[in-house]
Amino acid sequence: MGPRQRLAVDLPLAALCVVAGVWDVFQSGLFAGSPLVDHRAPLAVNAALGLLTGLAVLLRRDRPLLLWGSALICWAVVGAWPGTILAQYAVGAQLRSARLRIALTAVMVIAVAWPISRSNGGDAGAPLSIALCILPVLVGLYLSSRREVLANLEERVRRNEREERLRIDQARAEERAQIARDMHDVVTHRVALMVLHATALESAQGRNAVTIAGRIQGIGREALAELRTLVGVLRDGADAPLRPQPGLDDLAELVAASRALGHTVELSVEAGLSAPALVQHAVYRVVQEALTNVHKHAFDARTTVAVGSDGDGLWLVVRDDGGTSAPSVAPGGGHGLLGIAERVRLVGGTLDTRQLADGGFELSARLPVTDPDLEVHR
Repeated sequence: MGPRQRLAVDLPLAALCVVAGVWDVFQSGLFAGSPLVDHRAPLAVNAALGLLTGLAVLLRRDRPLLLWGSALICWAVVGAWPGTILAQYAVGAQLRSARLRIALTAVMVIAVAWPISRSNGGDAGAPLSIALCILPVLVGLYLSSRREVLANLEERVRRNEREERLRIDQARAEERAQIARDMHDVVTHRVALMVLHATALESAQGRNAVTIAGRIQGIGREALAELRTLVGVLRDGADAPLRPQPGLDDLAELVAASRALGHTVELSVEAGLSAPALVQHAVYRVVQEALTNVHKHAFDARTTVAVGSDGDGLWLVVRDDGGTSAPSVAPGGGHGLLGIAERVRLVGGTLDTRQLADGGFELSARLPVTDPDLEVHR
């Protein structure tokens, strides 16, 4: 309830309490007696007490005890009862101490029941005390509890919305990082192949030159197609073409592209391997980046790629026996192994790299296939 709505409710209630202090209809019949005075108080006293109670009504949310005290005095001296109901409601709705609520309610019940019982033989004291003192407290407690429950639910909804936005932002950031890694892998691998083919083209003649030029053209087209797909995902509102990400079945094609350059690459993939698409894609990208590094740093090396299963996950080993760097390939930015490590970490795997005694280099990784997080991404 906003300030205007509260004022629209409080003003009529305050006016009612002011009128109750001076108007006889609120001080007749069962409510004619007073425990303090046996005669009517002067009109000025009635008006002052009614005005005090009315002002206390406007402050009842912040100062419920002020309303309770003024209502008790107004009842005891004037015999006006509307302030009593409002005061008891404020006790139930605003006070948080159960002991204080019980104590104030007991005092008010005695103050109300005594003059009523004295004036009317005791028959109406208890029912009217309940109506004037206890029921308003219960109503105040109920409405206060209901408001708290609704406020907690609204806060929970807002908190869930904030957490959902954070999860969405985090997912978007992770997706963009994934796209950036894919773009790095695509560009470095394809461009490295194109540069190496162009180097071979310089010394080729006749039909062999035409074949190499055709390979360069095909590699360029594949690189452009993959880049268009990735860039399309980054564009706001763009409908990027949906197609399966490369996985274990595409390793043979990846190795064949390296063999076409004259590299000696052996591929061994255990039969019947099964893994989530996210793990398969990670294996493909790790092999792709590893072969790119071989093209750059061990051009004439013999390379082996092996993929297998240990029951709970996949293991991958890429090993070369050393070689010479390809001078025509532009140097990398030093992010290749870092990208591989990050990709393996995101699927819950581990990565190990080491220099071999014969001058070669070995990259080994293990990627779990039963991680719960992977099931969420599938």
